[in-house]
Amino acid sequence: MGINAFLIHVSRGKIGSRLGKQTILLMHTIGRKTGKRHTTPIAYFPTGNGYYVIGSNWGMDKNASWYFNLKEHAEIEIEVNGKKISVKAREATGEEYDRLWENAVNHHPDYWHYKQMTSRHIPIEVFEPEFS
Repeated sequence: MGINAFLIHVSRGKIGSRLGKQTILLMHTIGRKTGKRHTTPIAYFPTGNGYYVIGSNWGMDKNASWYFNLKEHAEIEIEVNGKKISVKAREATGEEYDRLWENAVNHHPDYWHYKQMTSRHIPIEVFEPEFS
């Protein structure tokens, strides 16, 4: 776990959970090749009763490893403001994608620049809480 993820975790979101105007959650994924747990701090947006993240990978030509890990293991845990939440990840498509993308760009215009830097489709992953 990197220093930022560590600070977010131990402070229960009081330290490190803001990056400029963006809010950061911790995403705990399972490696598709290794089976090891990975913790990734990532900017998020609330939606309905869940959250979503943008797979911009800073405009790189490849998706981030966490994206492929989610495709293999969609049931994960996230930490938002110190609260652990079991969620199921799914990729947004169609009208939902357009709506979430517009919201993200309106709040953080850098996403638009990342899209201009790559020819790949930038995925949006929606995290829906799992209820027992």
